[in-house]
Formats: sequence, structure tokens, C-alpha cells
Amino acid sequence: MPPASPAVETDGLTKRYGDFTAVDALDLRVESGTVVSILGPNGAGKTTTVRMLATLIAPTSGTARVGGHDVVREADAVRGVISLTGQFAALEGNLTARENLVLMGRLRGHGKAGATTIADHLIERFDIVEFRDRLIKGLSGGQRRRVDLAASLVVQPQLLVLDEPTTGLDPRSRQVVWQTVRDLVAEGVTLLLTTQYLEEADALADHIVLIDHGREVAAGTPTQLKAQIGEQRVDVVAIDAAGVDGLHGALSASFDVSVSRGSRTLSIPAPEESLDLERIAAVVRASGVPIDELALRRPTLDDAFLALTGLPPTSESPGDAATDEVAA
Repeated sequence: MPPASPAVETDGLTKRYGDFTAVDALDLRVESGTVVSILGPNGAGKTTTVRMLATLIAPTSGTARVGGHDVVREADAVRGVISLTGQFAALEGNLTARENLVLMGRLRGHGKAGATTIADHLIERFDIVEFRDRLIKGLSGGQRRRVDLAASLVVQPQLLVLDEPTTGLDPRSRQVVWQTVRDLVAEGVTLLLTTQYLEEADALADHIVLIDHGREVAAGTPTQLKAQIGEQRVDVVAIDAAGVDGLHGALSASFDVSVSRGSRTLSIPAPEESLDLERIAAVVRASGVPIDELALRRPTLDDAFLALTGLPPTSESPGDAATDEVAA
């Protein structure tokens, strides 16, 4: 893959199942050596998109190129430069974790000694040592996921596609995966990541494409997306619901205060870095109302997601059932 060539480029990529449109005219560009995250709620079209890029399903219309190869006309060439880890572990349950990795190495053309060396390296890299000799069917979901991710790197690809890579992982395992992703990118691997975890996209992605109902609704760096939905604010959190009215009365005399129904948090727009927090703190102290917290907040990716889609990332949308049925 030439350095100047995009790792992935789609033009009007569309997938329909009868009357249901899973992916709707998606234009996507993933530059080589970067991490691009496709972020969206359930049923948004994330998995359908990566399945088309991996040549597992054909587009209804539009085009897609991976490593300069057309996913329809040059499917074999695409498979030679891509590695996909899907949402469910593709492992043999009656083999151990180590045996699975050795088997994958043999299937990818390595001799027994070479496959064993690669397997042992991946066992260390993905922190699999403690359960490497246990059968896959006896492992937890998070442990199986780590083995599955390791198997995708038996041969280091030019493009690694991770579809919901840390779903079901505990915090420690998630950090292992995140660090491995950073190491791979440093080694020149391009990464396309689909996720519902805003923290994950924020931590790893150079560029985020936010999709909803199969369409792109926003794209940019995490910082750019956050900047689209508003300025920083000061949050004052009452210690209990009874204190909200008192705080609101005290603060609204000097500031533009908003509070959501049922919330203990009062928010004050703070467009300037130089906003004097002490002024707000002084009003709070004078009110005599106890608080849990007073803090300057900047927009988060959660805020951007909610503002741009109207849904939290794990909310279900009407297309979920149809998408899940097709994926199955």
C-alpha cells in the first residue's frame, strides 16, 4: 500500500435488505497509518460497513477500495491486506488458547516452529499467559476476546479492522487492547475501529465518523466534534434534590443558569477561559446550600454524540432487529 494512498476509500457505499437500508451512501476515507473510528448506536450500520469492506457481503451500490483494491472486483487482493476481528470470537472451543493461535499460524502459511514462536509472542502481548493452556470453551468472554484479537495478528496486516473490540472486556483487558492498538499504529498498521464506547473512540481515534441510521451525521477529530456542540460550562452539583431550588434562586440573579428536570446539576455557560470561578463559588457559599461539586466542564464526546444523534451510543434504533438478523 503506497504511503500516500488511503487505506480505505468509499464512495456512496450502500447496502439494502429489501426496504431496509443498513448503510446509506457512506463516503469514508481512512488515511494510512491512522486510527479511524466509526461510532454509532446499535443498528447504525457499523458492522454492515465493515463486512462490506472485508468482502463478506457485497454492496448494493457505490464503491469501496481497501489498499487500492476494489472490494468486489479484487476481493482476493483485499483479503491479502486486511484482518478483521468481528464481534464474536472465531475460535475452536475444544482447543486451548495456545493451540488456537498455533493453528491460526499454520493456516496462514507458517511452519510449526514459526507458528509456535508467533503464538508465544502474542500470548505475552495480549496477557494470555495465565490461561494459555485452558480450553477456549472454558474461558470467560473477555478472555476469549483477547485470544480472538491475538489470532487476528498472526500475520500483521496493512489494515486491521476491529468491530466492537472491547465489548465484554473488564477494565484491565480493555487497557491491554488499547495499548496494543497504540503499539500497532506506531508500527505502521492502519486501524479501522467500530465502537459504541465513546471513551474508546476518544482515547484511540485520530478521526471519528459518527453514523446514525446508516448515514454519516458528523466527522472530524474528537476535539472538532466536541467543539460543534457548544462551549464549556460550570457545573454546580447540589448535595440533594432539596438544594436545587435554593441554588437556582441564588445563582440565577447573576448568571444564566439551566437545570434538567430531576437533576441535581445546575449549569452555567462559561464561554471564556478567564471566567472567574470564585464569583460562582462565592454565590454558592453565600447561599448556604451544601454542594457535592463545583467544576469547569468542557464538552465531551458523550455530549457531541447526544447532540448529533439524539441517542446515547447503546440505545437501540428501529433497524437493530433487521441488522442483527442479517449479521447472524
